[in-house]
Amino acid sequence: MTKLSKFAKDRGVRYFLISFTDLRGAQRSKLVPTQAIDGMQADGAGFAGFATHLDMTPADPDMFALPDPDSAIQLPWRPEVAWVASDLYMDGQPVEQGPRWVLKRQIEAAAKRKLRMKTGVEAEYHLITPDGNAISDPRDLDPKPCYDQAAVMRRFDVISQICDAMLALGWGPYQNDHEDANGQFEMNWDYADALVTADRHAFFRFMVKSVAELHGLRATFMPKPFAELTGNGCHLHVSLWSPDGKTNLFADRKGELGLSQRAYHFLGGLLSHAEGLCALTNPTVNSYKRLNAPVTASGATWAPNSITYAGNNRTHMVRIPDPGRLELRLADGAANPYLLQAGVLAAGLEGLARKSDPGKRLDVNMYSEGHKVKAKSLPLYLLDALRAFRKDKTLTAALGGDFTAAYLKLKTAEWDDYARHLTDWEREQTLDC
Repeated sequence: MTKLSKFAKDRGVRYFLISFTDLRGAQRSKLVPTQAIDGMQADGAGFAGFATHLDMTPADPDMFALPDPDSAIQLPWRPEVAWVASDLYMDGQPVEQGPRWVLKRQIEAAAKRKLRMKTGVEAEYHLITPDGNAISDPRDLDPKPCYDQAAVMRRFDVISQICDAMLALGWGPYQNDHEDANGQFEMNWDYADALVTADRHAFFRFMVKSVAELHGLRATFMPKPFAELTGNGCHLHVSLWSPDGKTNLFADRKGELGLSQRAYHFLGGLLSHAEGLCALTNPTVNSYKRLNAPVTASGATWAPNSITYAGNNRTHMVRIPDPGRLELRLADGAANPYLLQAGVLAAGLEGLARKSDPGKRLDVNMYSEGHKVKAKSLPLYLLDALRAFRKDKTLTAALGGDFTAAYLKLKTAEWDDYARHLTDWEREQTLDC
């Protein structure tokens, strides 16, 4: 095991952020001087779990975050600091509701079947004004701004700094673009094992926000920050591999669209558990304003509205863009990096176990012709997704009872808080009724 103190000495690191991601997706850290890191690596950094978005009370004992040295990343914009993802323990036992543990349990389940999931994410975000009220570039006004050359170059300083950082970290970034909404961007890097991708996704969110602040801007991954603009998706590209990571088990030159039967069973699992899965892939009240949005300024939402799949067709929940992989277009920018991967793997493994049939591929434009085909709709609201998740006993059992109970408690409280909120619309519509 790599000693973090050696990592620090070799790179001139003075401090470590011992970090974990809670159930709501917030990153929690302690800033630890390098002189104390050996003790933290051995025993973990102490936290009061109740003070974070975890289902705990002030009476619970200390929770310890044990850093994973393989995840350590030196901050490119502040190289005297390093970030390291951690696993949570209490009384010497794993905290089962911890999102990183939830994913690691699914990875273990896959390994028992001699399977290894590799994934890549497309994490979209907006660059906005510090007060959050508008996009940061007042000249970014084109009704179809996707791939706008001038707009992306006006944000070159931010985009290039983030991309240069990923290049230096060895992530293999290969393209950056202005996305479909004004002020919206996407950056792509190479796929990797699911846990590596989840750790990088968590760090990417931290890095994008930090670099934006250095430039006097604010970055948001909020699913639908502006009513008239396309929302922030987080598409996940998925494939299963042999234990040595050398053979893509989703690839089959003789299979339909280049996919193996195993890939279609995995896809069947995603489709059959989609309603409950939404509680993880689309975890906020705001998420459903992206999924069920009216047409945006560009002419399309680019988000799915039904539980369907197709070939190279972006109007469906799952797209098959190339042989050997699936693209899940369901998730949004609020998705917890670890729970996103865990939920997809759990649903896919269930599909494999049951040899689920994904049904007929629907090669139609679901935005204009969806009414002509028979397809189940995605949940309309967060509450619908939570109820579907609660009812999906197979999916919740796979993810674990402790996690499921904690997550449903947290998210139901979030919905209740929203429902108690009195809006201006309500007053305008019913004050004089």
